[in-house]
Amino acid sequence: MTQKTFHAEPFALPFEIGSTALVMIDMQKDFVEPGGFGEALGNDVSLVRSAIEPCKRVLDAARRQGLLVIHTREGHRADLSDCPPAKLTRGGQTFIGTHGPMGRILVRGEAGHDIIPELYPQAGEPVIDKPGKGAFYQTDLHLILQNHGIKTLIVCGVTTEVCVNTTVREANDRGYECIIPQDCVGSYFPEFQKYALEMIKAQGAIFGWVSDASAIVDGLQR
Repeated sequence: MTQKTFHAEPFALPFEIGSTALVMIDMQKDFVEPGGFGEALGNDVSLVRSAIEPCKRVLDAARRQGLLVIHTREGHRADLSDCPPAKLTRGGQTFIGTHGPMGRILVRGEAGHDIIPELYPQAGEPVIDKPGKGAFYQTDLHLILQNHGIKTLIVCGVTTEVCVNTTVREANDRGYECIIPQDCVGSYFPEFQKYALEMIKAQGAIFGWVSDASAIVDGLQR
């Protein structure tokens, strides 16, 4: 395989096209569109919607280069049997499973649980339904990546400090090198966005590398 390089912090990341995958984390209506779970918690979804266009650029570039593209969705069974009480009720209120403008919040099969149209999976792109914040917890993501010989992950999606950060840490423990384009991830809290990214690249890329959409597209196409 021909080795390429992503410009990144704290230093450039070498990679090979054939062993690199794009993982798009939880770009679901419940998190990034008005009326979903994110807004129900009192958040301004415009702060995460800023990641959609850069994500689309990276997604298009990954598809052109034939990368394995994987999408994840956080959500639960209709009977909520896979949703622990500590997650079901937050701050004395229950959101998951209750009815919202896009159906029952974070329930698989409901409109709000699905991925936004701008980043919708193409035929053949695996969709990982996960019950937790990390994409490796109680899923077959690791198996799929191993079967494809993947070593490097481009990780995009929401939210930066929760599902993205958790997934990157899980991936790091499993031996994957992760690069996060900072404009392709989003948080409802600007200060969390800043520090979540700094935590990833600290101490010589302790969990991974931080870059941006333009550098990812350039690295894939170069």
